[in-house]
Amino acid sequence: MGLTWEQQTAALLANDAHRMTCLQVARSLQLPDWYIGAGFLRNAIWDACHPHTASTPLNDIDLVYFDAEDKTPSRDSMLEARACERLAVPWEIRNQARMHEKHGNSPYHNTAHAIAHWVEVPTCVGVRLNDDDTLTFTAPFGLGENWSCKVRMNPEVPRPEAYKKRVNDKRWAEHWPRLVFDDIP
Repeated sequence: MGLTWEQQTAALLANDAHRMTCLQVARSLQLPDWYIGAGFLRNAIWDACHPHTASTPLNDIDLVYFDAEDKTPSRDSMLEARACERLAVPWEIRNQARMHEKHGNSPYHNTAHAIAHWVEVPTCVGVRLNDDDTLTFTAPFGLGENWSCKVRMNPEVPRPEAYKKRVNDKRWAEHWPRLVFDDIP
């Protein structure tokens, strides 16, 4: 019997020194209910599905957390500065307790619930490095969606214009030619 998608993804991350360092920095911030999500995990999987010899550079590291007690944007800025002191990469740190307002959604219950509202299915993923160095994943549509190289709009909260814009602007098809796109309006 082969590895599960989670085991395969965990092995992929364990062999990526840069991503493991990012996860260690994120853990050191001791944020409640945190994950690194979106391209951090999605791109690693897509790179593994393509004949790339090096990891695709990340535009930023999307670190998300949930804290209803302090929802100020200034806290996120302070956390980004702290993360940059530890690892000089472009961190984008956002408290998901307030991000529902950006899209006119009802308040999110936790970080996994917020991730489940992101635009396209392969982006709705996150990973956390636990204190015992194991990984916890959140993927409301499953990690197999990413390994299948299928890209589709989030069916639970469809935003066709945002989906189309992201697919076009990010030029994923050029970088990962094996991707199959569904639902492009």
